[in-house]
Amino acid sequence: MSVTPFRLPVISRLRREAIEEVLSRGLRIDGVRDPFTPRNVKVEVGVIEKAEGSALVKLGNTQVMAGVKVDVGTPFRDTPDQGVLTVHAEFVPLASPLFEPGPPDENAIELARVVDRSLREVGAVDLGSLVIRPGDKVFVVWVDLYILDHDGNLFDASMLAAMAALLNARLPHYEELETGEIVIDRSRREEPLPLRHRVVSVTVAKIGRYLAVDPDFEEESVSDARLVFSFDETGRIVGIQKTGEGALSIEEITRALEIAKNAAPVYFKALDEAVPQPGA
Repeated sequence: MSVTPFRLPVISRLRREAIEEVLSRGLRIDGVRDPFTPRNVKVEVGVIEKAEGSALVKLGNTQVMAGVKVDVGTPFRDTPDQGVLTVHAEFVPLASPLFEPGPPDENAIELARVVDRSLREVGAVDLGSLVIRPGDKVFVVWVDLYILDHDGNLFDASMLAAMAALLNARLPHYEELETGEIVIDRSRREEPLPLRHRVVSVTVAKIGRYLAVDPDFEEESVSDARLVFSFDETGRIVGIQKTGEGALSIEEITRALEIAKNAAPVYFKALDEAVPQPGA
């Protein structure tokens, strides 16, 4: 569990006190929300023509794009009968003054791992259906996350973008030649990527004595800690991550879980509107 703090600017004590004072009255600094309501969320799929699947998520002013690419590769030695899922996150420098050019830093790696583990733990992608030749050739699913505009809560926006892109993805047609070579025809994307679960994450920030869901950038900047809860469509917890150096009591963790669970339907609704479930 990572507790590495994000590289946030120093916020004045007066500003932190103002945010806490507003929270004490059951409001948010934006003057619109209460502590338990996420920002407006919009999910759009099919935004990258060349990808097997893609999505753009706007959570307040935070924007994350996800692209899915499917290729042929070899399975891991310990799972010869399963395909491969890999998640990568890139913090585009134009998205925030905090982001610098270069290879992914520890924060980008942490973000990718949280999304990856949440998908993998519950088996959101049916990796067993991605085998072409057991132990030799399988489909490899790459999920690339691009942070386009950072105004707080990258975890929830990235999880939504990844899940929506996977739901939008179609497997490319392939042929096996007499030589054993697998040839992919990306002009033919017919079968949907086999999925078994839908997953969203909900982030709750601790700011002084108060808890607030979906913190924006300023709220994150003054937060003591954040808890990221991941849920599947049944409400089952499939992942938990703590960030920040502050401590939480058992009572605060229990309350944060309750807040997150109550907020999760907002994200599932946005996901279902963008990619309706079969038969819905």
